[in-house]
Amino acid sequence: MRKWRALLLAALPLLLSGCMLSASVEDLYALPQLPGEYRDLSQQIDEILASGAEYTSPSSGTNLQSVQLVDLDGDGNEEALAFFRSGSEESPLKIYIFRSEGDTYEQAAIIDGSGTSINSIQYVDMDENGIQEILVVWRVSAEVQTVCVYSLADLQPVQLMSSPYARYEVTDLDGDGIQELLVVHSDETESGTTLADYYDWDGSSLLLKSTAKLSMTVAELQWIQTGTLEGGEPAVFVTGRVTGVEETSRAITDILTYREPDLTNIVLSSSTGVSSEIFRFLNLQPTDINGDGVTEVPMPASLPGEGADDAYWKIYWRSYDAAGKPEHKAITYHNLTDSWYLTIPEEWDSHFTVRQDNTSTTEHATTFYSTTGDRVEEELLTIYTFTGADREAQAVKNGRTILRRQPTTVYAVRYGAGYDQWRYAIDEGSLAERFSAIVTQWSVSGN
Repeated sequence: MRKWRALLLAALPLLLSGCMLSASVEDLYALPQLPGEYRDLSQQIDEILASGAEYTSPSSGTNLQSVQLVDLDGDGNEEALAFFRSGSEESPLKIYIFRSEGDTYEQAAIIDGSGTSINSIQYVDMDENGIQEILVVWRVSAEVQTVCVYSLADLQPVQLMSSPYARYEVTDLDGDGIQELLVVHSDETESGTTLADYYDWDGSSLLLKSTAKLSMTVAELQWIQTGTLEGGEPAVFVTGRVTGVEETSRAITDILTYREPDLTNIVLSSSTGVSSEIFRFLNLQPTDINGDGVTEVPMPASLPGEGADDAYWKIYWRSYDAAGKPEHKAITYHNLTDSWYLTIPEEWDSHFTVRQDNTSTTEHATTFYSTTGDRVEEELLTIYTFTGADREAQAVKNGRTILRRQPTTVYAVRYGAGYDQWRYAIDEGSLAERFSAIVTQWSVSGN
């Protein structure tokens, strides 16, 4: 069974390879000829295609296949979902649900949708009853999308909610062990205003319980993620990228918590009506930077430099309590170009700066210097990023020591002659522990 499931899920991308360039669109999306139940499923899908329908795969998220196998009802047997568009109907988008019955598949239900395509689909057992809910984002037009949640008792879909949508997050904000839904969307009554709607369970229904205002427009949204406050409370962090009158990008972060009966933006200023957490945008999102289980928000601050074109930044990371009060947790220097960061000792703060040399394509160097006020003084150490074929050899030349190896990169450090005499120096082992490679986490979420 597992072998045929893997073949089914792998079939579509394989058929799109260069070996099939002469095939028709229908051939490219055709199911493989598999034995038993899958052959029966293929025949039913062929009949749907013959009636004039065409495949319409979800365009984003992690579930992108035209045919997907999911155990929706928790009985150990995988149902099949197939996605189609039939342009002649009033609700042209179709999600067919097929039930596994012994060695065959039988059509159990159809979910109809209006619009031009299916943006994403997600399967989540939100109410912990053993049956997955389906979250579908229907693309109504280029500017308008709608998120709908369907329950599937007995594999019969019942729509629980529907809302205009820009982003959503499935999370347990009230701490009851059941997943709720947070939907971010434009305010239809006030241009330029963005709202976050909180949907909670009321028995078997998913109802809108509270709404909070956000500080950014929908167009400025960058990230939405669940995190944790200082007291352990769950929160949703919403980050936007705002360009000001000087064309300098700023990151603006809203932090949403649920305190019965209200969804609250705990960093929204009562005087300005927007978040108090507005800092330079450096493409860094909130994260647990120090591994303490609490989410921190980055706050860049400039390092001594020679001018606006020579700007370097240290990052202060701050956590928040349930009242929105920030607490300093860590300092880092991030080199996003070379995918690494260094957690800076607190005693270094106000006593160092950096310079980068990226003139070589295979050897980048970031040098740390001591400072007195804004005056740059002695060279302390240099962190190297090697990407060439001889990177292992280069990383140990001229007194360098390897810090970390990645599949295509080696990081190394060389200490300056005066480092040991610097009053704030830490030992080499401690510095190596503070060095971290940044591993890219590709996100294809449709949220």
